[in-house]
Amino acid sequence: MPDLPAAFPPAGASAPQAEITRLNKIVKALMARAERNMNAQATDFGRFQTTILLEEKVRSRTQELRAALAENERITRDLQREKAEHLVLIGKLEQAQNQLLQSEKLASIGQLAAGVAHEINNPIGFINSNVGTLERYLNDIFRILNAYEQAPSPVDRHSDAGDVVDALKIQVDYAYLKEDIFSLIRETRDGVARVRKIVQDLKDFSHVDEAEWQWADLHKGLESTLNVVNNEIKYKAEVVRGYGELPLVECLPFQLNQVFMNLLMNAAQAIAEHGTISLRTGRQGNEVWVEIADTGCGIAPENLKRVFDPFYTTKAVGKGTGLGLSLSYGIVQRHHGRIEARSELGKGSAFRVVLPVAQPAQAAQATPSGA
Repeated sequence: MPDLPAAFPPAGASAPQAEITRLNKIVKALMARAERNMNAQATDFGRFQTTILLEEKVRSRTQELRAALAENERITRDLQREKAEHLVLIGKLEQAQNQLLQSEKLASIGQLAAGVAHEINNPIGFINSNVGTLERYLNDIFRILNAYEQAPSPVDRHSDAGDVVDALKIQVDYAYLKEDIFSLIRETRDGVARVRKIVQDLKDFSHVDEAEWQWADLHKGLESTLNVVNNEIKYKAEVVRGYGELPLVECLPFQLNQVFMNLLMNAAQAIAEHGTISLRTGRQGNEVWVEIADTGCGIAPENLKRVFDPFYTTKAVGKGTGLGLSLSYGIVQRHHGRIEARSELGKGSAFRVVLPVAQPAQAAQATPSGA
């Protein structure tokens, strides 16, 4: 406790006055002390209040963070569930796309079956006819040989046996027979070669044993596909080729052949009576392109932007599934390429398939020497 001020009255002051002065000083000192104590207490109370407020804010912020964490966990669970649902949906979409691709291919094969049968039937027909004629020729030759064998000695051209042989030669037209028999053999060989080529092209078109990415010759695939659909084209259009220099392309050949077939069939069906189908190829940088153009009826501008939509078709009912161009578009996209279409009513259409030479994942690999 601080010392109280000394109680000495000022000089010349009376005793009561001096006492009053002293007491005033004491009172002032006590009041100052009390004020200091109150200020100290007020400061401690303020700190206490501040601490309470901070603790309240911390509790409130903690509750907010816990709520946010719970919401974040809920959102994470929802996202994981949606991701799982999306994966299931993607699987179903891929399965549906594969089924559509298979259905379109089966429909195309069914549509082409009669044409391929007709193409094979033509050479088989004249092979069968040639074999029948060849059998008749051989019978006539053996009749002449038998006449020689029945002669008792070498045949004298002026003897009776010689007369019989000469009569047989005239009867069977021996001179023509000798010439025509080799012609029949050549035609038969040509027919067998045609059948073999059709079967080989059909095998190349389907590529049933080649379901992996590989380096392929697009010209070869285009020609094999063209031969498969030849029956659909040869009566309606002349095929004009304008091939450029193409490298081998990394692709799924059987799927690209499906694209070529769809475009060729559409080109043929767009021609009412007789026209031209032009096949052109080329290369631009790291891309190659294959263009199939026709002189058919063309496509209206408002329909051109819809031709790649699933189930959309401008053909008559029963003439198309509306999946050919849509699936072709999907196949080309899978190859990281694109299809460009242009058309003019009454003048024809052109579809250009643009593909990378190498697929992006393997772009760093060297192109094979044959490319």
